[in-house]
Amino acid sequence: MDALHTAGIRFAEVLQSGPPWLEKFWISVTSLADPKCVFTICFPLAYFLDRKVGVSVLWIGLVSEWLNVVLKWFLFGERPFWWIHESGLASKEPVTLRQFPVSCETGPGSPSGHCMITGAALWPLVTALTTLASRHSRSRVMKLAPFSAYVLLLLAVGLSRVFVLAHFPHQVVAGILTGAALGWGLQTHTPTTHTPGFFMFMALALLLSSLTLHSLVMAAGIDVDW
Repeated sequence: MDALHTAGIRFAEVLQSGPPWLEKFWISVTSLADPKCVFTICFPLAYFLDRKVGVSVLWIGLVSEWLNVVLKWFLFGERPFWWIHESGLASKEPVTLRQFPVSCETGPGSPSGHCMITGAALWPLVTALTTLASRHSRSRVMKLAPFSAYVLLLLAVGLSRVFVLAHFPHQVVAGILTGAALGWGLQTHTPTTHTPGFFMFMALALLLSSLTLHSLVMAAGIDVDW
């Protein structure tokens, strides 16, 4: 793993060596793609366009947020900013990296929550837009535009997370793949006919289950807050 982590640090150095305007771009992307934006921006917009799509975005975002936390407790995953010093790499080899206000995230890092939750929650919106484009245009470019934008967005989010030293590249890839698979798998199982009370109950159930799981894991001697 040390070789993989070192390669990730070198990749981050390459990203940070880019032109100054790219720095503002990456920081803006990592801020705008914060998982909470799924609930404050993406869900309301999707719901306004189509109720079923909006509910699907909300449901998948809720489940993927919970699953990301659980996966991090079992997969752990170092954070680049901290690993550089804990591994002793900074004292062995020259490391040219800059710190940003969002660099010092704590907690396990695998898989990337930004990539996983965003990738999962946006899947129903992308498929809905693709269907809409297919109905109104015969152009292959127009039909592929929503999915192409989805891929480019996730790529930008992943690179931004590496740029600010919040994640290693392999954690970003894991987040993107897991998110896309989760979105694809849950889209057809969205409880669109249920009342808001159901979603409040599920949110509470997921919260309590995560707290219970956290307590059990800690009781087993596994420090998930390392």
